[in-house]
Amino acid sequence: MGLLNKFNRLAKTETETGLSTNSNYNGGRFFNNNGVPNIQVKGMSFFSRLNLYHSMLSMKTWKFLCIIILFFITINLIFTAVYLLIGVDHLGGMVVTTNADKIGEAFFFSAQTFTTVGYGRVNPIGFTTSAVAAFEALTGLMSFALVTGLLYGRFARPKAFIRYSKNGLFTPFKDGVAFMFRIVPYTKNLLVNVEAKATLAVRVEENGTIKNKFYNLPFEITKANTLTANWTLVHMINEESPFYGLTKEDIQNSGAEVLVFIQGFDETFSNTVISRGSYSFTEFVYGAKFLPMFHPTTDGNSTILHLDKLDDYEIVPLPVSL
Repeated sequence: MGLLNKFNRLAKTETETGLSTNSNYNGGRFFNNNGVPNIQVKGMSFFSRLNLYHSMLSMKTWKFLCIIILFFITINLIFTAVYLLIGVDHLGGMVVTTNADKIGEAFFFSAQTFTTVGYGRVNPIGFTTSAVAAFEALTGLMSFALVTGLLYGRFARPKAFIRYSKNGLFTPFKDGVAFMFRIVPYTKNLLVNVEAKATLAVRVEENGTIKNKFYNLPFEITKANTLTANWTLVHMINEESPFYGLTKEDIQNSGAEVLVFIQGFDETFSNTVISRGSYSFTEFVYGAKFLPMFHPTTDGNSTILHLDKLDDYEIVPLPVSL
């Protein structure tokens, strides 16, 4: 109960996190450090849970391109097999001497039909082959329409292009100690009316049961009119902070995790974008401060922002021990 009593002072408890308070029902951290929920969904078949459109929009670019290429090759191999079953004598204009030539000619005729290129050297002969070619052309038109929509959706989908520092720091601040981390936009998308919120999640014993407790973690500044450079979020550790009076061992024993939520309006997309982040107690650094990320140009007419210095910090002594 000692650790619980340390948290239950003046710190404001969060009751609307949407996360379970019973620690027996969850394992590990709540969110991965990239903001993705640390949860595995089971109980339904894969295809029942599959949202193909969402998956194609949200997957990594290299996976998306690989799937498109694989689909193109596979569908053409299927139609190639159909043409070979019908007989290559029903494809006029073919120049073949071996079976490999037959397969190659049939495959590239299929690819030209699927893409509606139709060079004309090889052409279908007979009703069956012509019907298959017409169906393949229709399939190709529909497929490219879907791919075009997916490409546009991926290109135009609003996203908060924000990166988080790798570590959260306990830093000397205003004759005391503060918990800090920083974020930075990494594209030219201009965010305005940016708001930041954080919640501290801990596991403590209450009435003989280990429970999850959530506390509001207020920042010195919670809103920014615009976000053009890095922003260091500062939580002052005072009497109203859930970190107040805790030692490093207390923080580690409680399995502390800081959940971060950033929201802003993207002028490029004219839409609200949201970003999430998380800092586990294993990613806390005690006694450090961030190094500057930007400096003026030599002529003093502009500012240079170094994105590669987002995680840079130096070790400094704390005015009080944790």
